[in-house]
Amino acid sequence: MLALDLPAPSRIVCPMPRSVLVVDDDPHIRQLLVFALGKAGFATSEAADGEAALAAVEADAPDLVVLDINMPRMDGLEVCRRLRGAGGDTPVLFLSSRDDEIDRVVGIELGADDYVVKPFSPREVVARVQAVLRRTGARAPVVAGPAIRHGRLTLDLDGWRAEWAGEAIALTLTEFSILRTLAAHPAKVFSRDAIIDRLHGPGFAITDRTIDSHIRNLRAKFGALGATDLIETRAGIGYRLGNCGDKIR
Repeated sequence: MLALDLPAPSRIVCPMPRSVLVVDDDPHIRQLLVFALGKAGFATSEAADGEAALAAVEADAPDLVVLDINMPRMDGLEVCRRLRGAGGDTPVLFLSSRDDEIDRVVGIELGADDYVVKPFSPREVVARVQAVLRRTGARAPVVAGPAIRHGRLTLDLDGWRAEWAGEAIALTLTEFSILRTLAAHPAKVFSRDAIIDRLHGPGFAITDRTIDSHIRNLRAKFGALGATDLIETRAGIGYRLGNCGDKIR
């Protein structure tokens, strides 16, 4: 019998699914979202309160956290505050009640990337999760790649990192995306609607006030390093990149 020299069977390597932590004190909502996200191909985990959420993030490092604002013991705002205070940049998608506009704005100011208002469609939550994760790109090791530089400002587009005068500044994904939009066209004034379209696509349901909150966050973070006029406001029009330490006009 002839021995056939056949090639070894090829191995198909499947990418790891993106992971989502669902945090809500209502078990029905957790079950609903875990089912919808699992059906969409996400790996999911659950937490019933804020303390359990912080422990889960530390232990498992999910790709995104779906976080209810109104929870007993430790609410979602405090969870987000602690995540950002520890330097974490895990994307956060808030779940909030219709009458909690102030909480939603505070959540965005704390560094949340998006929010969904209750009552919601599970399909909408899945779509928002997918949109946020698309903006993150794959969770890959940081490698050298294209960058935008204006004076003391450097944006590493592959590594999703921002620096001012060589010092790294921790930004949320939405904050980075807004700054990248402005820095890519430094002479252009972007309306709030134009910024929303660049981040999410036309027709996305988000308010001007949310964009203003992100801009305030960016100004505060860079202002702490002396970049007091990084983003310029054009009254009645919108925003543009400001002074980055040298002439960019």
